[in-house]
Amino acid sequence: MSGKVRGGSKILNHESNYAVPGMPALLKSKKDVSFFEFWPLWLMYVPVALQWLVLAVRNRSLFLPLIANPKLPVSGFVGVGKSEIMKQATGLCDETILPWICYVVDASPLDRQADQVVNIAADKDIEFPFVCKPDLGCRGSGVKLIADREQLSTYLGAYPDSTAIIVQRLASWEPEAGVFYVRMPGATSGEIVSLALKYSPYVIGDGVSTLEELIARDSRASHLQHLYAKRHRDNLGKVIESGEKYRLVFSISHCRGAIFRDGSEFITPEMTDQVNRIMRGLPEFYYGRLDIKFQDTDSLMLGQNLEIVEINAASSESLHIWDRDAALHDAVGTLLWQYRTLFRIGRANRERGFVPPRIKEFLSRWRAERKLADYYPATD
Repeated sequence: MSGKVRGGSKILNHESNYAVPGMPALLKSKKDVSFFEFWPLWLMYVPVALQWLVLAVRNRSLFLPLIANPKLPVSGFVGVGKSEIMKQATGLCDETILPWICYVVDASPLDRQADQVVNIAADKDIEFPFVCKPDLGCRGSGVKLIADREQLSTYLGAYPDSTAIIVQRLASWEPEAGVFYVRMPGATSGEIVSLALKYSPYVIGDGVSTLEELIARDSRASHLQHLYAKRHRDNLGKVIESGEKYRLVFSISHCRGAIFRDGSEFITPEMTDQVNRIMRGLPEFYYGRLDIKFQDTDSLMLGQNLEIVEINAASSESLHIWDRDAALHDAVGTLLWQYRTLFRIGRANRERGFVPPRIKEFLSRWRAERKLADYYPATD
């Protein structure tokens, strides 16, 4: 496969000291953020939209990318639940995904529902603390770490009846990577075309300053005060004890303020072979990103001790583009390559007999996702 998309503080002023066990330390750079890192997302996708129109004319189909993963509705592009992807996993893929359940919120008392969730989760060896997130959601929306029944009841109460949520076991490891995987229909193996290391930022208390002051003084966090102030509003006036690490982000999503670094140097034949073995357990899946927890970079490169948090499909991004040292032309070039690849895979699947969906189905799923997003609780 040609055209790979591989690229190329600590949110704190003492960034060179920042390290998560098993992850490389984040080192100082001339830049805290890239100049385009927090542009409005639509602006980054203007070139993609223009290219989409050109490719649609050339391929005589506006929605050819929506059969890139033909066993998923609209290729998992929008309005497709996480459970719809994970329930298709078999074999090693199913074994590697962190244990999960899908629960549909109803009108019964919240305490009773919380008890039901706990009992169902226990059958999958999922115990407090565990992670809850909406089944239909993206970019880290509504992700919460739930410590007890009270928090669970509150979380369930945020959703309207008939909303599906995912309850998932907390990962064994803190290190996380976004692994972008592409395989052409008919090929026995695919490739890891991008890998990004994902860091959850924090500030360190001095025993004098409030959380708000620590965020405002931080070279990177100060750019994202609008994100952190809302999420941590109850603690902004709290003085953080000297040496205490206060975590600013639990859900490691870029739009939530997490830090991504290009990790293409850690892609190895051994890891690629293992990812291929895993993805053979997800039939007719050709394009997407695996969010993976791993023990350390040595085990990551060997493809060992991996835990899949979730699998993202056709609307996925190669996360290395949000590295602070990424160049704008490289980031846009990566996005353009991704969508050319989606059309290429879609064309191959059309030749196999798959038919792109109608616009009505796409819009219906988009509206459903947008409607539910208004109910999602604030992401941790």
